[in-house]
Amino acid sequence: MNRNVVGILGTAIVAVYAIVSGRWVATDAGWYQSLPRPAWQPPSFVFGIIWPYNFAMLIVATWLVASRLSSTHQLVWLTSLTLSVVAALSWAHLFYVPHSLLASAFALVLATLFTIPLLVIAFRVSPALGIAFVPYQIWLAIATSLAFAYAAQ
Repeated sequence: MNRNVVGILGTAIVAVYAIVSGRWVATDAGWYQSLPRPAWQPPSFVFGIIWPYNFAMLIVATWLVASRLSSTHQLVWLTSLTLSVVAALSWAHLFYVPHSLLASAFALVLATLFTIPLLVIAFRVSPALGIAFVPYQIWLAIATSLAFAYAAQ
């Protein structure tokens, strides 16, 4: 695959992720604020730090994968990224628009699982990139546990 095409496609996928999830998350902020918080939910300011980091890291990782790995790795990266983003956007929609809490939690399970190949590929690029990717994987796992906690209330 052409590395510029891979980089541009990956960047576009992440941009859609950031824009659409931000729109859905802002859909019903009052409802979300009314929910009782699980004890392990991070403070609000953490969300403002981690999401820009995650989006930037995904874009940088995409370009590094595009420039350093084979076409097969690039295809697996783009496929896994797309599936993970679709699942994450499904979570945002299900959670904030129709408030389908249990369905949204299962969407995050899928998003988390689809990022495992991304983590493996990031480590193939370099140990530093793999380590830089770990916070995203942890964040999705935390978000998944929070989603199930909200669904159980």
